[in-house]
Amino acid sequence: MDRLRQRADFLAVANGARVNRPAFVLQSRRRDDDGPIRVGFTVTKKNGTATERNRIRRRLRELVKRCDPVSMHPHHDYVLVGRRDALTRDFAVMLDDLRAAFAQSQRPATKGRGQTPAAAGRKPD
Repeated sequence: MDRLRQRADFLAVANGARVNRPAFVLQSRRRDDDGPIRVGFTVTKKNGTATERNRIRRRLRELVKRCDPVSMHPHHDYVLVGRRDALTRDFAVMLDDLRAAFAQSQRPATKGRGQTPAAAGRKPD
């Protein structure tokens, strides 16, 4: 498993599937190459001081280390976007959330996704 480090890679993953959890958001994107699974971490400044953001990032990295690689899908890039709740949420609960998020990220898109607002509210003819 490798780390995402280039901004372009983070931006590409941001356009993929997204799963929301209380402590983080998991973004994922399937790649067309045969490379390894890559994971990136980000925490915005609105989540606190540098010390708090670093602590959130460390907790997210540890989650990925403890998560079994079987739950991650090959040829995918993942980005974990940390939220402030990651500071206080129980680590075991966060680990379960991450496993569930990996499983949910592979499901087909839910209804209405990808439609324009006008088309989503229109009745079929």
